[in-house]
Amino acid sequence: MAHARISASLPPDIDPTKAPVAFGERALPKLNEQLQSPELLTRQRALMALCDLVHDPENVYQAIDLGFLDNLKALLLDHDSTVRQKSTEVLYIMAMHNVGRHGFIQNGVISALAQLLDDPVDICRKNIHQTFEMMAKLPEGAVGILQAGLIPSLVFKLKTELDEIQELILDTLANCLCVEAFEALASGAITILKQKLTHSSAAIRSKAAWVLLGISIHPEGKNMVCEEDVIPVLVSLLEDAEPEVQASATGALMFATVTPQGKYLALGAEAIPLLLKLVAGETSKARLSAIKTLTMLAELPEGRKTLLDHVDTFQQCLNDPSEAVKNAANIAIRVIKWKPF
Repeated sequence: MAHARISASLPPDIDPTKAPVAFGERALPKLNEQLQSPELLTRQRALMALCDLVHDPENVYQAIDLGFLDNLKALLLDHDSTVRQKSTEVLYIMAMHNVGRHGFIQNGVISALAQLLDDPVDICRKNIHQTFEMMAKLPEGAVGILQAGLIPSLVFKLKTELDEIQELILDTLANCLCVEAFEALASGAITILKQKLTHSSAAIRSKAAWVLLGISIHPEGKNMVCEEDVIPVLVSLLEDAEPEVQASATGALMFATVTPQGKYLALGAEAIPLLLKLVAGETSKARLSAIKTLTMLAELPEGRKTLLDHVDTFQQCLNDPSEAVKNAANIAIRVIKWKPF
């Protein structure tokens, strides 16, 4: 299904080619002054020039040192949609650089951006979510998003946002929830993510499963994944037409089946035949996770009995070019063949 993409085009009365770009050592100080101008056109053109300059990390460093971030935070609430659009774009470009992300943490930019979660302009919201996604890649950035109390809002936005923005939210949550999942669980994240597992978009299905993987790292997350009956849906995704979806679902199952309840639910959903198919697949991206998940299931007598007929599938993996796959296959064979004294 084709989806409309969010446009970053400027209004017809705004010509970026006429933006007065300053050069030399006074370029950034001059632009910083122009950002505070009462003249709308001056602010717009200064932001357009700044969008070009902050692609250079040295300029990002200087801009933070000159106090640009305070002015940009103020412009996020500007009445003009073009000013908000270009302000969020500048911040997103700055977030691409490590110096920018660290500057954001030190200057409270995350909380300032959160004020635009309900902005009526799609591209403004897309820019802030792109920024959050970049910030969450940094451990300190993920912690910053958690400390800003944004997780409940991000979870809620999965119900209402455009698909393109939902993908960004899921990427952000995947990095943040590996650190702490309590707020997400309390906000009903499991129910919403379960719904996203059957979304028409393969990207959203895959990313939702990846977020569930992060949640399932935590004991309380594993328990809720079992209680909310998510495991049968993850098992169904092992047959998804998209390899990325299969890989994400297998990874989530790998963590969910650490608990006895998770193991029994996976067995009940007939996960073993589907996982064996992924292990045997010539180009399976999910092979390693599938082997590890099957090893978990082999810890149950019922699982071990079934897998004893498929030891040859694991033995073939001993020739895999990946050392991780070979090691996992060795462990799986030992667990499957284990006999109590």
